[in-house]
Amino acid sequence: ATRTAPLPSAATTDTGAPKVLSGEDLAAAKAAAKAAGQSAEGKDPLEPLQWDLPAIKADKAHEKSLGSKKVTVAVIDTGVDDTHPDLAPNFDRDASVNCVAGKPDTTDGAWRPSAAESPHGTHVAGEIAAAKNGVGMTGVAPGVKVAGIKVSNPDGFFYTEAVVCGFVWAAEHGVDVTNNSYYTDPWYFNCKNDPDQKALVEAVSRASRYAEKKGAVNVAAAGNENYDLTSDEITDPSSPNDTTPGDRVVDPSECLDIPTQLPGVVTVAATGAKGLKSSFSNYGRGIVDIAAPGGDSTAYQTPDAPATSGLILGTLPGGEWGYMAGTSMASPHVAGVAALIKSTHPHASPALVKALLYAQADATACTDPYDIDGDGKVDAVCEGPKNRNGFYGRGMADALDAVRR
Repeated sequence: ATRTAPLPSAATTDTGAPKVLSGEDLAAAKAAAKAAGQSAEGKDPLEPLQWDLPAIKADKAHEKSLGSKKVTVAVIDTGVDDTHPDLAPNFDRDASVNCVAGKPDTTDGAWRPSAAESPHGTHVAGEIAAAKNGVGMTGVAPGVKVAGIKVSNPDGFFYTEAVVCGFVWAAEHGVDVTNNSYYTDPWYFNCKNDPDQKALVEAVSRASRYAEKKGAVNVAAAGNENYDLTSDEITDPSSPNDTTPGDRVVDPSECLDIPTQLPGVVTVAATGAKGLKSSFSNYGRGIVDIAAPGGDSTAYQTPDAPATSGLILGTLPGGEWGYMAGTSMASPHVAGVAALIKSTHPHASPALVKALLYAQADATACTDPYDIDGDGKVDAVCEGPKNRNGFYGRGMADALDAVRR
């Protein structure tokens, strides 16, 4: 299941489907940018709508570097439409594959989503590496390569066999960063005291460790239920999600959300346009490693003009662009920053890339009290100092520091 958040806003549907950007939206954005005195020089047409880029200083980073074509980020997801004009210039066909059946299918275009399948992976790919080419939007690392590793079946499930295939493929095809904006179905949390669920944890853990051993930094979304992942117990109402789910109480220290809670994986929480934890983002000191823009309801966090939506802009299949929100959108921002670090330090190991990612993050103090909807009730409790807390981990990812030698 993907990490896209339904929001109390007209910007997305209840299923998390994107709001497609219309021609009227584009014209309004251009007019608003002009009225705000923003120069369009050197910017792609939709960049004024991307409040998320300056939030991590990606706009300033692009003045120094767009990233290296020798670096590839693999989007392990629902598939990527490589024919999109913002993705085609940067697409890595050799590192792309369909792993849905648990074994690699390298048929040309097998990595693309069908018209009936989710645009999620294509949106994520654009956030990472939409080309700076005078068309549409700009990715966090618009000079790197992006690959599509399709692991979601037509019904939208990310099963273990497919996920394992995806990590192994990335490991064996020179991928530098993987983005994982999903949890492995059918269990939101996999409890190690259950033999079957323990086997799923072990399988995905081995595959992700193998990818890291071969040179990949694995980045994953923290989840969208506003769960405190350090609490004594969590009620999971959604598992197993492919049959009949029922409420079950789990201990999150023993029952893991995979791949995001696996050792070595970079766990990413989401922030909104005002830099606060997104209303939906999971959290937990010692679990969340870093934070990045994932969007939030505009009713909760409103961006500055000329941006009009508090959600995140991305590419959509068929040459379109649209808004989505979730930790699904935060994770690719961090994957993009990791790709910029790897571009700056081409010989850096995954351990060094992660160390730099954390050291360069902008420390962000806990939001206390956290009453995101303004109803007078605390919606989540943050614990820890500004450089290692439950909401923001080491802090906000920093793209500008990533390109400094």
